Amino acid sequence: MASVFFDWIRGSALDRGSKTAYTDIEHSVTFSDIEKLSAAAATWVAKRSEIERPVAVMGGRNVYTPACYMGVARAGCFYAAMDPEVPHARLEQIMSVTQPKLLIVDREHLETAQSLAGDHEIAVMEEVFKTEPDDALVAERERSVTEMSPLYMIFTSGSTGTPKGVLTSHHSMVCYLDSLNEVIGLDETDVIGNQAPLDYIAAIRDMYLPLMTGATTVMIPKNEFAMPDALFRTLNEYKVTTLCWSAAGLEIPAKLGGFADGRPEYIKRIVFSGSVISNKYLRIWQENLPGVLFVNQYGPTEATASCTYYALEDVVNDDTVLPIGIPYKHYQILMLTHDEETGAYSATPQGEIGEIWVKGPCLAIGYYRSPEQTDKVFMQNPLNSEYPERIYNTGDIGHIGEDGNLYFHGRKDRQIKHMGHRVELAELEAYALTIDGVTECASLYDKKRQLIYLFYSGPATAREITVSFRADMPAFMVPRKIVQMEELPHLPNGKIAMKSLSETIG
Repeated sequence: MASVFFDWIRGSALDRGSKTAYTDIEHSVTFSDIEKLSAAAATWVAKRSEIERPVAVMGGRNVYTPACYMGVARAGCFYAAMDPEVPHARLEQIMSVTQPKLLIVDREHLETAQSLAGDHEIAVMEEVFKTEPDDALVAERERSVTEMSPLYMIFTSGSTGTPKGVLTSHHSMVCYLDSLNEVIGLDETDVIGNQAPLDYIAAIRDMYLPLMTGATTVMIPKNEFAMPDALFRTLNEYKVTTLCWSAAGLEIPAKLGGFADGRPEYIKRIVFSGSVISNKYLRIWQENLPGVLFVNQYGPTEATASCTYYALEDVVNDDTVLPIGIPYKHYQILMLTHDEETGAYSATPQGEIGEIWVKGPCLAIGYYRSPEQTDKVFMQNPLNSEYPERIYNTGDIGHIGEDGNLYFHGRKDRQIKHMGHRVELAELEAYALTIDGVTECASLYDKKRQLIYLFYSGPATAREITVSFRADMPAFMVPRKIVQMEELPHLPNGKIAMKSLSETIG
């Protein structure tokens, strides 16, 4: 049986062909356009590639990049998403892992594509779309695809310094969007405001929910996120109802005083994820948009975007500890405790901190061309010796509260042993964000010199931060090195670039 994903593409063209699917302010495409463009791209790829092979797609954040992604999938292949705006060295690393025979690039970024090493054919996306569709060939290729065939490869940071290509199936993507929409309830009257780069896992919501629900996605200009007035004007002009943004992307307009002179008038729901959001900025959104559904999501790329959610019931205050909630349908969460001496795992009692593991059909296939890395985190359920059951170790820790919700405590590898005590660096960051004058922060540990660092931005002084820590925290949890920065470095997905910060401390 061919993928449900293809049914979405063709069904959208039949049911709502003239309706706008995507707009990037400069251009718009209908659902019918998407079907035709993807059929052309599928024909071009199918004539040049075997099935289930990677095709690198390097497109900008525009309406045509998703159509190219779909074309690669309809050709029976899977796309490796590449953002042309990331550093050249990163692109080279992605190409070295992917080793594609085909690289499709939009005309604007052709020079960047030509600078990349490798034995591959380069094609301009605009020219690919001029291919005359071969309906019989496309149908044959679609039939070769199963629900478990790979759909896309998205790259995440690797501990070895080489990015990992997370390979995800058609079935996992469809299951995730089905889970998400059960909670947020989009339909063809909705308009999604896209914030995420299209090579980032969060973008699958913005690209593919329209195919599933009939909604429209507006790709908001990147520069507007630093200009709240322009951002809110765009949200209102296109009557955007739905934001699926990173926590960092949601915080920026609030930090910059975006609600001083106006607000988005049509928002019905806001879904945020990617990092722990500041209560201070979340409260600004909640107070200015009463009646809007706010949903906190948690989950890694390896579990197809997000695996748990929490729908907020009340406006947060400074002391609110926001849960990451309960599993979406199609997911299960296991809390495990690892005995370092014996290597054995056991179920973590409710209320105690344990490792967060995920199971279900939304798990990724694994890391492309990296079986050792895959086997380290995609493992047999250690609590099940009766039959094969694959689960994923997130590397995060948390606990299940008395209310049944999962609470996040940070990365397991961010728990340090300092002055004989276990310290969670995430806890230090969470506390620092409660201090007046701290806008953003990140904590690191120099194990060699046994120093806790706190990097921050905002008008607060290092002395004010130290005084506050000393008033509320034990001495061993007070950062010894407090570094003020005009702005912390960020990755393309909005998260703080921790590796860049670590390089500053040696």
